Amino acid sequence: MNHLVNYSCCPVCKSESLKEVLSVKDFTVSNELFQIVECNDCSFRFTQGIPCETAIGRYYKSSSYISHSNTKTGLVNRLYHAARYFTMVVKESLVKNATKKRVGMMLDIGSGTGTFVHKMAVAGWNVVGLEPDADARAFAVKKYNCDIYPAEDLYRLPESNYDAITMWHVLEHVHSLDEYLVQLKKLLAPKGKIIIAVPNYTSLDAEIYKEYWAAYDVPRHLYHFSPASMRKLMERNGLKVISIKPMWLDSFYISMLSEKYKNGNIIKAVWNGFRSNLRAFFNKEKCSSLVYIIESAG
Repeated sequence: MNHLVNYSCCPVCKSESLKEVLSVKDFTVSNELFQIVECNDCSFRFTQGIPCETAIGRYYKSSSYISHSNTKTGLVNRLYHAARYFTMVVKESLVKNATKKRVGMMLDIGSGTGTFVHKMAVAGWNVVGLEPDADARAFAVKKYNCDIYPAEDLYRLPESNYDAITMWHVLEHVHSLDEYLVQLKKLLAPKGKIIIAVPNYTSLDAEIYKEYWAAYDVPRHLYHFSPASMRKLMERNGLKVISIKPMWLDSFYISMLSEKYKNGNIIKAVWNGFRSNLRAFFNKEKCSSLVYIIESAG
């Protein structure tokens, strides 16, 4: 495999003090093994030896890659779709609370098949969506008649324009991290908020499943965040984390997928999801996935 990206220093804090922590298999597409490396200084983790931006496309070619398909085959996918409506309501509420606006301008990055863009448009928001997958964009336009454009249009959008920029499980897929965040900051309206959801490898379900933890999702997930490394990344790019919210359902979904990879069972998955959330109940920064509310630091 050509065009691999190998880091000699941490993509977040640039420290050269790194250690290999796990060897993780791509369970979704290729069955290849990838190394996960952790920075000793800021606790950021990243996948080493990832395909470059032009070569990674083939790792997304799977009918089971849920965000790009509407498949309801299998129990995990059916549960995912059942939970999606509830999740959309929570996301809408999050955007409104974070921005303190009932309506406004919103940019949704990684819109998939357009469900959330549609939800916010119906709520009265002026929404633009970006999505790299052409099939997903076509589906969104056909089903919802919403404005979803290719991902590279991010650099053509009007600056100082968006009250909310949302990225639901997208930042971990972005190759040019710093360049991307600089652009997001430019696009924010005064007092605008960036809302970023990513998996949290410091959660109990990540501890339990180790190399089987489904949210590592190598090599599609280039990065693996802890709350400390997310704060550091934002700080380095002139942004600031002002609030962190837990995503309670993710622990169950991720535990189910992880059990599937281990050839385990659904009872154990539900129990581990519950255990993970119980720990996070007392410390929300231990939740399986976290939503970071971010604003410009000036």
